[in-house]
Amino acid sequence: MLVLFYMLLLLMAVNPFAFGIRSMADPKAMVLIISVFAITILIPGIGVAIMKPLGLIKSLQMPDRQDRTGPYIVGGVFYLWLVKNLMSLGSTPPLFVKFAVGTTVCLFLAFFINIFIKVSVHGSGMGGLVTMVLCTIFAWPDAVLVISALGGTVVINLFVILVAVVILAGLVGVSRLALGAHSPVELALGYLLGCASALIGQVLV
Repeated sequence: MLVLFYMLLLLMAVNPFAFGIRSMADPKAMVLIISVFAITILIPGIGVAIMKPLGLIKSLQMPDRQDRTGPYIVGGVFYLWLVKNLMSLGSTPPLFVKFAVGTTVCLFLAFFINIFIKVSVHGSGMGGLVTMVLCTIFAWPDAVLVISALGGTVVINLFVILVAVVILAGLVGVSRLALGAHSPVELALGYLLGCASALIGQVLV
């Protein structure tokens, strides 16, 4: 649920002009940031939280794949709504629209696969994040992340961010295995699903 929001912040930081803004402090930027946060994280999160007292899921951790059916549907519906709004606006960079489509595809594929086998949602999220950062490097080869700190500026190449994300994806995978939340097959399937969905988003839009 967080990956697409992370990518929005990264894209705005490295290329604000693609969004028609000068910086993330621009009111227009804040509207988009708040909207994406609400549609992809806040509202679906509230929906999932409500399912627990209603008895629709046994636990918020959803260790059983049967518990994940409802949250997948809720998330998928709101992500579809986001994609529709982004396309109707016409002012959002195509790259971010592709990422939104890819994330939506990932949710619905995970819903379908979940009927037969449990898949690591953490793995799919991290696989998608790595692929989206890689796609950003190819789409915007000159983009860099500029951070103002201690009276100066630090320029970070996107390849550095890619390496950091790959390491993070590995750590997430190791933690899921260590906790016994998934088998290696379920984790690998999650990574593959995230990567494939992000690439499908690039083709569909």
